[in-house]
Amino acid sequence: MILGSFEGKLCLCDWADGKRRASVDQRLQRILNANFVEGSSDVIERASQQLNEYFLNQRRNFDIPLLFVGTDFQKKVWNELLKIPYGKTISYGELAQRIGKPNSVRAVANTNAVNAISIIAPCHRVIGSDGTLTGYGGGLERKRYLLNMEKKHYLCKK
Repeated sequence: MILGSFEGKLCLCDWADGKRRASVDQRLQRILNANFVEGSSDVIERASQQLNEYFLNQRRNFDIPLLFVGTDFQKKVWNELLKIPYGKTISYGELAQRIGKPNSVRAVANTNAVNAISIIAPCHRVIGSDGTLTGYGGGLERKRYLLNMEKKHYLCKK
């Protein structure tokens, strides 16, 4: 994974080999009027630690300051992702309804696809209305893995 911060907030947590890696980077650089610099920060170190805990099944929620970079609509969708409980899934249609835009399923799906803060803003928890796994920037195998990991851990710790 690749992590990035801007002014003390996490703005990037994405798969290094993700499908939309270049377009996400370009959006961040354009909107923030900034260039990437290799290094670390306090928030990157915290995010790294919390992600390790998540993958070790020791963490369900993250408490890192986030900076969503996009349009107001995109930010609304990404903030709504934060409300999907660990071990649960919702459909793109339900996500559209939750933000008060029930006719915007396609726009919600496209916004979900360009989420720059993967796992922490859990876009992997959004699935097709028929229960199928659809699109994920890190690939469907990773999406399946994350959902299975959460489901197993959720059932064990209930």
